Amino acid sequence: MNQATSAKQAASAKQVAGAKPAGGAKQATRVTQRSRAKQHARAKQFNQERLLTVLLAPVVSEKTTFIGEKANQYVFRVAPDATKPEIKAAVELLFSTKDKKIQVTGVQVANVRGKHKRFGRMLGRRNNWKKAYVSLAAGQDIAFQPTE
Repeated sequence: MNQATSAKQAASAKQVAGAKPAGGAKQATRVTQRSRAKQHARAKQFNQERLLTVLLAPVVSEKTTFIGEKANQYVFRVAPDATKPEIKAAVELLFSTKDKKIQVTGVQVANVRGKHKRFGRMLGRRNNWKKAYVSLAAGQDIAFQPTE
């Protein structure tokens, strides 16, 4: 009986340590690799017309100028339903030229709530909007004004 109980305890210790069955582990890694590949393929394929409507305008203020100089980030007003991969693809599409390719290293998104305003006796509220902070690779910049 002691041998049987010690064998059961050893088997339960292996399960507690996180040991997985041999066949299931291989299948699980294959499934995750496939799903990652599908996500990557989906991120690379966007409708070009959609990408042209994602970026609405650059946000130019003292704060965004300081961020642009310090962290090589640019701030854009984007469509409310835009996603981070769409924003990245749109910036790379719109600001890349034949001479230089823009490479986006990261995108951070913030939803800005509209302010409550009062006009005389009338109460009003501005619309909510979405703001995107786009980080570029070192040594790259975006020229908003065309060079002559």
